[in-house]
Amino acid sequence: MPNSLNPLELIARRWQPSARFVERAALATVVMAVVIVVTGGAVRLTESGLGCDTWPKCTSGSLTPTSDMGIHGAIEFTNRMLTYVLCVFVGVLIIAARARTPVRRSLTRLGWAQFWIVMGNAVVGGIVVLTGLNPYIVSSHFLLSSALLTVAMVVWQRAREGDGEPRDLVARPVRQLTWLLVGATLALILIGTVVTGAGPHAGDAREVHRIPLNWQEITQLHVDFVYIVLGLTVALWFTLRAVKAPAAQRRTVLELLVVLLLQGVVGYVQYFTHLPEVIVGIHMLGSCLVWIATLRVLLGQRERAALPVAAPAAAGDQASVQPEPAASSR
Repeated sequence: MPNSLNPLELIARRWQPSARFVERAALATVVMAVVIVVTGGAVRLTESGLGCDTWPKCTSGSLTPTSDMGIHGAIEFTNRMLTYVLCVFVGVLIIAARARTPVRRSLTRLGWAQFWIVMGNAVVGGIVVLTGLNPYIVSSHFLLSSALLTVAMVVWQRAREGDGEPRDLVARPVRQLTWLLVGATLALILIGTVVTGAGPHAGDAREVHRIPLNWQEITQLHVDFVYIVLGLTVALWFTLRAVKAPAAQRRTVLELLVVLLLQGVVGYVQYFTHLPEVIVGIHMLGSCLVWIATLRVLLGQRERAALPVAAPAAAGDQASVQPEPAASSR
């Protein structure tokens, strides 16, 4: 066996995962990206952000939390360990995508992109601790998690389609309206991180620096963008109906509308009940679901066909061309 073979090539020679396995591995990274956001929120909401007061160790003399650190140390350390669990899921995706024949370089590249985002965010998480929960670094920590979720969603979509050139399923004006919706949703999420950085849940019982803004005024701006996103979603749904777009595209918009309405209810409940930790945690989960639903709207408006692949030629015959194995149905 040639010495030039790397470990992934060796695995590919011995294991051929199915298209469904690769798709499920991609979906698992989406789920884990949401889990890491929710558990990170639990760290902040339980005032465990400095449960481990240094990084990469938990204390200056211990890699793991000690008994005198109590529940806060355990919560913070558990969240750190989930990063390794996330890496395992991403690793399975990369290996499965590389082992599958024909090799889809697009999936492996996106898998590695997830891995490096996870590694980068782990470093940012360490900086969060070393800077005493600086709210700007905390916000960037959440935004990187959102970037991870974005890439994971793209991988999941790509695992269910081919590698041909993308083809729009809707007219260009509809696509432009959809991109406007995506931009407004991004602004909504960004403003939400500012609300978090200025709000009362600092992440630790001790005094922690906050963004010097009136969090109630920023919350009002956040609510204003909720209405903008809602309006754009309704406008997109009526537009798709008017142009008689396929039912699949209309359904993703309807799903987004339902998620937005539920998230709005949770938002108002948390505001009028003075931000109880459990409701805030549900709201963080909802923000992930809103972004997932938004990406489903965007990604569902185009398709990629399977590329033809060359089949091994029989002796004396020219190589025939066969279509790439079809991805599983959506």
